Amino acid sequence: MKKSTIAWMTLLIGLVWISACDKDAATITTDNLSLAGKRLTAMTRELHGSRDNPRSLKMDELVLVKSRDWTSGFFPGCLWLMYEATGASVWKEQAAKFTLNLEAEQHNGSTHDMGFKMLYSFGNGYRLTGDSSYKAVLLQSAKTLITRFNPKVGCIRSWDHHQEVWQYPVIIDNLMNLELLFWATRHSGDPVYHDIARTHALQTMKHHFRKDYSTWHVVNYDSTTGAVINKQTHQGLADESCWARGQAWALYGYTMCYRETGDTLFLRQAEKIAGFILNHPNLPDDLVPYWDFDIADKSTEPRDVSAAAIIGSALFELCQFPVDNSSLYRMKANQILENLSHHYLAKEANYFILSHSVGSKPSDSEVDVPIIYADYYFLEMNLRKMRLDKADVNLTAPAEDK
Repeated sequence: MKKSTIAWMTLLIGLVWISACDKDAATITTDNLSLAGKRLTAMTRELHGSRDNPRSLKMDELVLVKSRDWTSGFFPGCLWLMYEATGASVWKEQAAKFTLNLEAEQHNGSTHDMGFKMLYSFGNGYRLTGDSSYKAVLLQSAKTLITRFNPKVGCIRSWDHHQEVWQYPVIIDNLMNLELLFWATRHSGDPVYHDIARTHALQTMKHHFRKDYSTWHVVNYDSTTGAVINKQTHQGLADESCWARGQAWALYGYTMCYRETGDTLFLRQAEKIAGFILNHPNLPDDLVPYWDFDIADKSTEPRDVSAAAIIGSALFELCQFPVDNSSLYRMKANQILENLSHHYLAKEANYFILSHSVGSKPSDSEVDVPIIYADYYFLEMNLRKMRLDKADVNLTAPAEDK
């Protein structure tokens, strides 16, 4: 028997084995998208004619937010991801409708959350349709965002509120908004957006991390000198603790920064952050973290499903890059997806896909409830897994020996 024939038979056997092992996983993604379709359809019907977008539930009542809210882009983002997954025109129509709710935000210079709002709505829309009007809105959004950059600090300012507490606050979440700036350079040719994003990422890497690669939530800078005044974990258990969603933002953010720049500094940083998360003694066996990694009483504290969804989506991307732990990252991402799918779906008859997320525990805000950004990253996880699994079997047969 020719070597090439043996190789091809071996490959076929391997693919059959992979197919058998992944049968349940494939069913999970199909079931998840089916459930998402039902929940999002119910949501769009409930919101018929509304200029607001959904954020969460409070006392079983749907919480809607204006476009200025940092979460306003996630619902149209979910609709765009459903269009990507299915190709059904109804999702495209609904996504376009709710995306337009955010159009005025392109000029809103009072927020750093332009990426969350505009890239997930208009950005997904442009990626999937090529609509030039979406591109114009995105470029203006990036232009507005960089007005918040202070070259002395080397970062984009996060909050404007509580100026008696913070002079120039930069939060770890702000890494996520840099993707809009990388996008803007790629689509405009102007390097200023890329340069600002890279500078911010490097400065955050320098000041937001402890020696074990856990994160502070807030670094407060002197706006005149650029010196660090103090560091806090505003939404965590304590200033020296590690807030779970903040750590998730960091993992996702530096994975994205590597994708956009090819700079291995960012890839190594993402690996170190992943190592902290996956090896932490307080990480539960199902890989869905408590709202803070440093809580003491696990019997009474809630998990944060949103953090798990962000981590899982990031790991599905990180495993595709040149890293030593690629198979581990993919395995852990699969475990997170399976556990969320089996144990954390919103069982009650509501409009969301997942439940048991935590917004801000110290403020007693959105604790153990569905939150729209958890649904967005959960959908993204499913799509990323589907693409990876498809790539596994999209192999060509070796050529016959001559």
